Amino acid sequence: MTKTNKVGVLIANLGTPDGYDYWSMRRYLSEFLSDKRVIDYPAWKWQPLLQLIILSKRPFSSGKAYQSIWNHEAGESPLMTITKAQVTKLKAALTQRYGDDVVVDFCMRYGNPSTKSKVQALQDAGCDRILFFPLYPQHAGATTATANDAFFQAMCAAKPQPQARLVPAYCSDPMYIDALAQSVETAYAKMDKRPDLLVVSYHGMPKRYIEEGDPYLKDCELTSKLLLERLGWDETEMVTTFQSQFGPEEWLQPYTVEEVARLAKAGKKNIAVIAPAFSADCIETLEEINEEIGDSFKDAGGEVFTYIPCLNDDDAHIAVLAKLVQDNLNGWLD
Repeated sequence: MTKTNKVGVLIANLGTPDGYDYWSMRRYLSEFLSDKRVIDYPAWKWQPLLQLIILSKRPFSSGKAYQSIWNHEAGESPLMTITKAQVTKLKAALTQRYGDDVVVDFCMRYGNPSTKSKVQALQDAGCDRILFFPLYPQHAGATTATANDAFFQAMCAAKPQPQARLVPAYCSDPMYIDALAQSVETAYAKMDKRPDLLVVSYHGMPKRYIEEGDPYLKDCELTSKLLLERLGWDETEMVTTFQSQFGPEEWLQPYTVEEVARLAKAGKKNIAVIAPAFSADCIETLEEINEEIGDSFKDAGGEVFTYIPCLNDDDAHIAVLAKLVQDNLNGWLD
């Protein structure tokens, strides 16, 4: 290949603030909560509430949460640290197969590095084809679709415009399910006593979005079903829940924070929690699950709470990502 016909592989994750100070948090939250895919209220109704009320207070509480998990040594959030590690390993795997024909990079839907800047960087590196890969196993408008939106917008501004492909959601991919199961089995093997229950917690979504056609719930249910089958467990050993609800609408239930308290009161004193919707540990797992949800369980009488980390840069996960990339490069690179 010449310098001008390489293939770019652009990994995309949700995003991260540049810091946990007020203004860094405000910029990040404003971009995130202004996304119509995330909150679809009319701008005239939502923006005054967001800018004048929510963003006057929430950056402080969110900043405190980020500070509690921040990678102070690297000066970045854990999501940024883990994403960089994922890309380093994925780059090595793809270079082994394709040599210098593939350029691997990452972007964030919100915050930095932006999707637009990375599309331009790939073009500057000689890529005339780009495979865009949102790291969301389950498709949702507020994750996969909005990441694709940002990519399409970047493509609209590109001169010249490269060819483009998208990696679809992979909620039922056998290698992904196997990697999840292995993470559970590895965690359980290290425990002195087997947990009474595995709580499979997905990021929540307003029920209205599902009623309007979003496939997210079906994707989550399919992942849980296949994980249960792969583990060879009985249905009584696992429960699916949803976390991170926001605002006045009814969201997908049961809510994780309430369900773990109910379980503790019902005598399930030892539980483990896994979060299959997240490809990398972040504020929703390290702070919300490991702290807030864990506290809810223990406050209700629970005794042993184990959070099973996301797949992150585990070798089994990198193998999943590499296989998905290879499958979607067929015809471009063989």
